[in-house]
Amino acid sequence: MTAREILILNVDDNEAARYTKNRSLRHAGFTVADAATGYDALRKAEELQPAVVVLDIKLPDISGLEVCAVLKRRWPRIMVLQTSATFTTGDDRSRGLEGGADGYLTQPIEPRELVAAVRALLRLSEVEDKLRRLNETLEQRVDERTRDLAAANEQLRQEISQRKRAEAALVQAQKMEAIGHLTGGIAHDFNNLLTAVVGNLDRIRARAKDSKLVQLAEHAFRAADRGSKLTAQLLAFSRTQKLATQPVNLQELFEGMTDLLRQSLGPTVALTVEVEPDLPQVLADPNQLELAILNLAINSRDAMRGGEGRITVIASRGIRIEALNELPPGEYVNIAVQDNGSGMTPDVVSRAFDPFFTTKPAGKGTGLGLSQVYGIARQAGGTAWIASERGSGTTVNIVLRLTHDTAQKVAPEDVATAQRNSETILVVDDDPDVRALVEDFLSEIGYRVLAAADGDEALRLLDSATPHLVLADFAMPGNNGADVAREIRRRMPDIPILFFSGYADTAALESAVGSTPLLRKPFRPAELAAAVRSLLDGD
Repeated sequence: MTAREILILNVDDNEAARYTKNRSLRHAGFTVADAATGYDALRKAEELQPAVVVLDIKLPDISGLEVCAVLKRRWPRIMVLQTSATFTTGDDRSRGLEGGADGYLTQPIEPRELVAAVRALLRLSEVEDKLRRLNETLEQRVDERTRDLAAANEQLRQEISQRKRAEAALVQAQKMEAIGHLTGGIAHDFNNLLTAVVGNLDRIRARAKDSKLVQLAEHAFRAADRGSKLTAQLLAFSRTQKLATQPVNLQELFEGMTDLLRQSLGPTVALTVEVEPDLPQVLADPNQLELAILNLAINSRDAMRGGEGRITVIASRGIRIEALNELPPGEYVNIAVQDNGSGMTPDVVSRAFDPFFTTKPAGKGTGLGLSQVYGIARQAGGTAWIASERGSGTTVNIVLRLTHDTAQKVAPEDVATAQRNSETILVVDDDPDVRALVEDFLSEIGYRVLAAADGDEALRLLDSATPHLVLADFAMPGNNGADVAREIRRRMPDIPILFFSGYADTAALESAVGSTPLLRKPFRPAELAAAVRSLLDGD
């Protein structure tokens, strides 16, 4: 802005003094308006909004001190330069400055001094305007920065939350891996024992004529069967053994197991089962899914005070978004087992899926039930999660993928009518009890059996015999089942090979033997007979 564009209001009741100041300011290039009284000065200040008011203190109506106070109150950005020929002492100047004036000159005033003082006030005004604009801009920047920081903080909180979920998933995966290694190490020997026990008990039960002996064998068989299921539970939640997933109709599944649920829960528990109409099939292992739901229902019953309460099982597409965050895009169904029991604390909820964790008294629970539920859901491509609050009951949710495929029901073969044949079968197993069981049973139903205790012995037998089928254990000392299979295929490419194994890691088996048929231990003699006949017939 040029000096000509700057308006100065010159206030003085003395005409000569007013003229002198007006002339000096105009010569300096300023535009000047005059006022002879205090009230006239206030009126023109409101009308013209001058940059500077050169204000004499002694006026005929009100004093310049009062005019200054009004100016600063109404228009604080107007600069005030007070002048006086009467009030010239240091106290007078102090009083004027403390009353709000921005400068003070005593008259007579040298023209150059007046112009310099006005220009100094204009510079001061310009600096104040810049500071004011800077403060306004700074406030705006602070607001914008605050919003940016709030957005960044929210994003950070979300990332931390996602990281915690990822870390929790990693910890859970590491736990499962550790248990997988543990169970893989013991499963082979344990399943060999169970194979011999289950197989021989099955044969005793079939042959026994004494009803008491049949009953004792039945009791022992059920105990061995529970041991087999315990191993299956360990392998399920460790996720080293694949489930036999297939399309499952939940309406049919619940219709088939509702009576079992009611019997297991007892008359003091009210059970409600709700399946959403026209719900597509889900991908699951039906046997393991039934066992998981039964375990959840029994857990809910045990959590009820006095064993009395209400359990609701709901299958629907209503799934909380948090449960889907860890799953790939797709269609899912939620199976919720709800109870009005005692509920869980947050600490218990966070550990509920941990293997061997249980809140039940010693001897009342293995801590495998919920771990199995989680393992079954994850293997089927879904997940499991818990919603619970102490005193308000618990809901355990199993999330499973929907599938529009149709389940193929296969009628089981009646082993009692299986054809007896005279084919030669080579049996290879390092466990003498299992080897004896398989050899005796296959011989009993008509096959010619060659038995070998390890891979080396099996390969030596092949030098002098040509079996129609090789039945081999996978995990053996020396040459394992995979080594034997590769050498047999090299010598006899067309001979069928059936593996039977109690080894836990399905991925390791597939890596070693590919798509070669596998009969998992423990198996019953009838299952063995069906598998052997199927391979020999080329099915």
